[in-house]
Amino acid sequence: MIALSLAEITAIVGGQQHDIPDPAARVTGPVVIDSREVRPGSLFAAFTGEHADGHDFAERAVAAGATAVLAARPVGVPAIVVDDVERALGALARAVVERLGTTVVALTGSAGKTSTKDLIAQLLERIGATVWPPGSLNNEIGLPLTALRATEDTRHLVLEMGARGIGHIRYLTELTPPRIGVVLNVGTAHIGEFGGREQIALAKGELAEALPTEADGGVAVLNADDPLVRAMSGRTKARTVLFGEAADADVRAENVRLDGVGMPSFTLHTPTGCADVTMRLYGEHHVSNALAAAAVAHELGMPVQEIASALSAAGQLSRWRMEVTERADGVTIVNDAYNANPDSMRAALRALVAMGEAARARGGRTWAVLGQMAELGGESLAEHDAVGRLAVRLNVSKLVAVGGREAAWLRMGAYNEGSWGEESVHVSDAQAAVDLLRSELRPGDVVLVKASRSVGLERVAEQLLAVDGEVAG
Repeated sequence: MIALSLAEITAIVGGQQHDIPDPAARVTGPVVIDSREVRPGSLFAAFTGEHADGHDFAERAVAAGATAVLAARPVGVPAIVVDDVERALGALARAVVERLGTTVVALTGSAGKTSTKDLIAQLLERIGATVWPPGSLNNEIGLPLTALRATEDTRHLVLEMGARGIGHIRYLTELTPPRIGVVLNVGTAHIGEFGGREQIALAKGELAEALPTEADGGVAVLNADDPLVRAMSGRTKARTVLFGEAADADVRAENVRLDGVGMPSFTLHTPTGCADVTMRLYGEHHVSNALAAAAVAHELGMPVQEIASALSAAGQLSRWRMEVTERADGVTIVNDAYNANPDSMRAALRALVAMGEAARARGGRTWAVLGQMAELGGESLAEHDAVGRLAVRLNVSKLVAVGGREAAWLRMGAYNEGSWGEESVHVSDAQAAVDLLRSELRPGDVVLVKASRSVGLERVAEQLLAVDGEVAG
């Protein structure tokens, strides 16, 4: 974060100082919400959560070097006390971003946000200092924490924006007003909370609405292949740039193909030229993500050949998202267990099948180890059933459905598709899945592990990669 005195921070957040001997003392380190992450000069923001109250760790934070604590009550050590710590954190983030004048790139979508954010960051850091969130810090706390990592040298700030209801993205854009906004897709993630795809589109489109006018440099980067996203061009005063495989897309892919292990290649077309891209990521769904990233980079002046080179070199930065590791015995584990919704589940299954083509030639099989997709509401039964059926239609060799009711629906969808019997199985938990796989895997097999984050299915991948108590890879 840029250096600010406690007096400046107090004024920004509208707080009161308690036990602060020197208001001129400066915060020069990161803003953190975990006392274990405190560094000299940090500001420790004390949040009250389900299992712990950050105020109880205030003394420890200051002892570790924090200049002060941002708190909801006096804590016996230097503190700026506010009515609402979350709102105060947001106000501080907005003030810092406004002082810096950095280019803010924000993106949202039902699927692919984190992977696309990682791609954008890897492109933009080639042309200037870039800050982006690790993982998917995309809510009212994670987004300002990311913004507060920006310094005087930061040229680009890339932010991921999530939503669980109408107005959420609007609030996030007020904290860190973007100049470039990217909307990837409108799917069925959180459909149980929103009530339908039209409501999801309404929420995601708040990003397009928040952009500055075209005259002020606003750019809306929209998916030409998703009708609900394309229609958002009518909700923004910014200039619209379309990406996708549609013929009229400003940034588009042609001649899309997958290699023998499921990595995509394509010809990238932009308004200033074209170049070939060969990606190091698994799955055709990354083509759309790459096009979104390319559109942003092109808008910020990156030459098309450099864009193609950067996309071809880009890797997966965030954990548990199509994280591919081959064991010494030739079994490949694909850990995509960070989260799941119907759209990302379908994309992952197709990527598994593409990766399995080479494995089949060596006698290997494809395994889909799947768990619950959360927050689908009344659509949950139909969506889990549909994913199970898709696994059969794609000719996945084995389906292991892990967990309770929703997993049973996955398995029944596969069973009822008509061509599967013993190829699908329902197990109670992650350990049961591990035990089954350890007894049946053979060299050449490819195993996909995917479920909503709450299921914790990454444990399956981690245990399958464990060697003498250590995790391989």
